[in-house]
Amino acid sequence: MVHDDSPLPLLGFAAYSGTGKTTLLKALIPALRECGLRPALIKHSHHDFEIDVPGKDSYALRKAGAEQVLIASRHRRALIVETPEQTADPQLAELVRLIDPARADLVLVEGFRHEAFPKIELHRPALGKPLLFPQDPHIVAVASDGPLPVETRLPVLDLNDTGAIAGFVVDFLRSTPQAPMV
Repeated sequence: MVHDDSPLPLLGFAAYSGTGKTTLLKALIPALRECGLRPALIKHSHHDFEIDVPGKDSYALRKAGAEQVLIASRHRRALIVETPEQTADPQLAELVRLIDPARADLVLVEGFRHEAFPKIELHRPALGKPLLFPQDPHIVAVASDGPLPVETRLPVLDLNDTGAIAGFVVDFLRSTPQAPMV
């Protein structure tokens, strides 16, 4: 289980595509910052992606054959690592090791819904997708914008109430052994 190996508490946000994971996280991260937390984020992508743009020196140097490019300024730094030998998606545990635990209090994870670590399921009944929690014992709460079609003992949060979700995250951290005191 990834959670046990991490120096930081992990909390995932799991849902089918189009449910609003990124939208929620864009609102939740500032709310957690207001609570005094420093969240880090790992996001899974099913697509090839570029974080560097054509015309920039770092892009040209990577395209020239540098398998690792670290670009840095006084404002930020980014490490781009080419992984042509990797034939499968990365494992969450390997990505967690890249997070600097001195600069974060927890790691929020978008995606990786099939991995074993604590997650909040996002559910929109209008999308007609099945719930994940009945089959995933690692789901610790459900955030929904409507009534659930089944009963559950899990906490059910209002998907549109960022404050309530932030409060749940803070309470979750308080109950996590390696978490900072909030």
